[in-house]
Amino acid sequence: MAEELTPENPETPDETEEPIKQRKNGLYPGVSDELAENMKSGWADTELRDLEPIPQAAETAARRAALSARFPGERLVIPAGNLKTRSNDTEYAFRASVEYAYLTGNQTEDGVLVLEPEGDGHRATIYLLPRSDRENGEFWLDGQGELWVGRRHSLTEAEKLYGIPASDVRELAGALREATGPVRVVRGHDAGIEAALTDKVTAERDEELRVFLSEARLVKDEFEIGELQKAVDSTVRGFEDVVKVLDKAEATSERYIEGTFFLRARVEGNDVGYGSICAAGPHACTLHWVRNDGPVRSGDLLLLDAGVETHTYYTADVTRTLPINGRYSELQKKIYDAVYDAQEAGIAAVKPGAKYRDFHDAAQRVLAERLVEWGLVEGPVERVLELGLQRRWTLHGTGHMLGMDVHDCAAARVETYVDGTLEPGMVLTVEPGLYFQADDLTVPEEYRGIGVRIEDDILVTEDGNRNLSAGLPRRSDEVEEWMAALKG
Repeated sequence: MAEELTPENPETPDETEEPIKQRKNGLYPGVSDELAENMKSGWADTELRDLEPIPQAAETAARRAALSARFPGERLVIPAGNLKTRSNDTEYAFRASVEYAYLTGNQTEDGVLVLEPEGDGHRATIYLLPRSDRENGEFWLDGQGELWVGRRHSLTEAEKLYGIPASDVRELAGALREATGPVRVVRGHDAGIEAALTDKVTAERDEELRVFLSEARLVKDEFEIGELQKAVDSTVRGFEDVVKVLDKAEATSERYIEGTFFLRARVEGNDVGYGSICAAGPHACTLHWVRNDGPVRSGDLLLLDAGVETHTYYTADVTRTLPINGRYSELQKKIYDAVYDAQEAGIAAVKPGAKYRDFHDAAQRVLAERLVEWGLVEGPVERVLELGLQRRWTLHGTGHMLGMDVHDCAAARVETYVDGTLEPGMVLTVEPGLYFQADDLTVPEEYRGIGVRIEDDILVTEDGNRNLSAGLPRRSDEVEEWMAALKG
């Protein structure tokens, strides 16, 4: 990784502009006047003049209109966030805040959407960093200059892409300090913007804004549903990739599985939507096993919980529990089929007008029935469910909303989410599981170390539901046939 060429005493054409920082141990102590002058000129005009609006521009405009209607007469500030340091002078890959990306379609660091009260509504402005300055050398001297990290859009280009007037974000904090009237900000993403508003906002009012934007995402529009289907389709191909290289994973570790899926995610999407769970053998009993450093052994199960995130931030979330050698043992199949039956019951309960909790209750009942039937817990089933005794081996909820976050809409009110009613356009996961820990002395020894989860992404439709991830087999015999065909 190259080092920035930073000057000791760079020119600062504006007193408000911070000087470009010098790397302490850089090999160049400074920049000569001649080189600085040379770098200012001789560059072609690269302005992009034939840009079309992003595909979701109509949808983001409608979302802003809904936000405007909810908070009339108030200034609304939604930041994208800033780069976060990974170590020393390297940063984590940037991902814009969901609220900002949902309302703009833009994904660049330091961006801020501001809705200013105007008439009966609001005037939206997107505040962004403009192109790197060539007069003061920022574009080649600063660590975030365009010759170091790549070209960014001009403000004029941004206006064409996002359909929102664009301004220089470096001027925003000062303007917000002078702002009057009620203001709300989405907190936790941009400390500088929050500091500029510190005497103008309250935690309660800001939380109302965050909750509204979370609940706005409960029902997906057609663009979002299409993006989720893309994410799922890529995820299906990623699972196929993994099955084809299980022999290589056996020769190495779970990391080979993680890397194989990650390749598909980066080639076809933006990233993985969350840390892939590549849990072989007893690691399948750890619900969020993301270390992925264990052995992959024939005869064990592989619990693969992974999802591709699209370039617009929509993620899939799919789980399959696969026999590493291609065939379930008798006990593995018995446990797998119990989870499959629970998932079937859960999926059948997903329909418009149903309570959100219905699919969870349906799946949990099946699991409790099997645990009683196997003699692992004393019945009757109603007692088990009332006391939650089945949770020793199933523990987690049976699903969650899905979208731009893997656990989407998390800030929504309980009465509109967990205690709410399903509507067409909602997308949720159905993911029952059974996990018999390796050290659980309450179950027969042969059960210990077996973990099974099956998860699919379900769209609520006008007349029921659609399984977006139906492209991956679920039934145990179909899984075995699918794996054999891929390996063959």
